Amino acid sequence: MSAPTQAAVTDARAAAAEPVVLLDDVRRVYPGYPPVRALDGVSLRIDPGELVGIVGPSGSGKTTMLNILGTLDRADAGLVRIDGHDVSKLNDRRLSAIRSRRIGFVFQQFFLVPEVSALENVADGLLYTGMRQRQRRARAREMLERVGLADRAHHKPNELSGGQRQRVAVARALVGRPPLLLADEPTGALDSVSGAAVLELLHDLRDTGTTIVIITHDRAVADELPRQVHLLDGKIESDQRSEQT
Repeated sequence: MSAPTQAAVTDARAAAAEPVVLLDDVRRVYPGYPPVRALDGVSLRIDPGELVGIVGPSGSGKTTMLNILGTLDRADAGLVRIDGHDVSKLNDRRLSAIRSRRIGFVFQQFFLVPEVSALENVADGLLYTGMRQRQRRARAREMLERVGLADRAHHKPNELSGGQRQRVAVARALVGRPPLLLADEPTGALDSVSGAAVLELLHDLRDTGTTIVIITHDRAVADELPRQVHLLDGKIESDQRSEQT
């Protein structure tokens, strides 16, 4: 009997691991005439270390999916498990703890504090952890080095390019070492060169074990991702994996 390939071993480990995201028959309906079925029976599993694009046009349910995955909104029905936690069983205080410790957020607009340095912006991602200021800054320096901005630590946002600002935002999202990173149109405010550099960074972070979900309407961005989940009218239209993952 031949030995299993490395890809087969990796797939077997992923199948045995607790998924970072598990949705089962999730529904979210907004009232109206008629009501809007933003998510209509969505089931999805995302394993540790995956890089997944949630893709679809405006109105497909992407934003609702982001809100559900980020525990910013609750489903009306179905199972939502994030990093092993059944979200429906958590009160608002525990949901807030999940968001602050288990999920990192990156948005199209960088939401950096303009008056302080990149280092302080990243360190602010640890404000509610109880960590001492010296520890927060040390961790922030590590993350800035990881995203290639160690030499820009003391620059303020207006002294950085758009791509550099987005890298700072990624560093801030990951400084608390969350198992899940949610990126909402992370290249939408960038030129093509900066956008490609940010995508390359996300690929590199995935290779070190971070689970990353990118919400995008941009097919060119989606085509660069190893897995694409296409939404249409609140349903998963397709779930595709590239040959090279």
